[in-house]
Amino acid sequence: MIKGIHHINMKCGTQEQFKKAVSFYCDILGMKVELEWAEGVMIDTGAGRLEILNSGDGTTDIGALRHYALDADNVDELVEKVRAAGYKIFIEPNDITIESTPPCRARMAFCIGPLGELVEFFDVKE
Repeated sequence: MIKGIHHINMKCGTQEQFKKAVSFYCDILGMKVELEWAEGVMIDTGAGRLEILNSGDGTTDIGALRHYALDADNVDELVEKVRAAGYKIFIEPNDITIESTPPCRARMAFCIGPLGELVEFFDVKE
């Protein structure tokens, strides 16, 4: 019945936050706006969507959602683009192994996005 995640929602408190968020995901990370309406946009991530709303009641409190991970081709290249745009990288690119069955090897890094969201770049290594 469940096919996957359709979208993750973020709300902006100001028009400036909204423009900065859309620019971060589209101009810096290279995603495309799929839908646009008066109160927001739906951005295609390639494997789901980000819905960014500009309804004026946004918050930067983390709440229950700690972070989300974007499936990436080149973590190091993304980190350099994000850093060059002035965003904070709080976990530098590194190789990890999740001791699961089977083990999951990946290259990953974290940044703080334009709305205070924690964004992980995650590249699974076969």
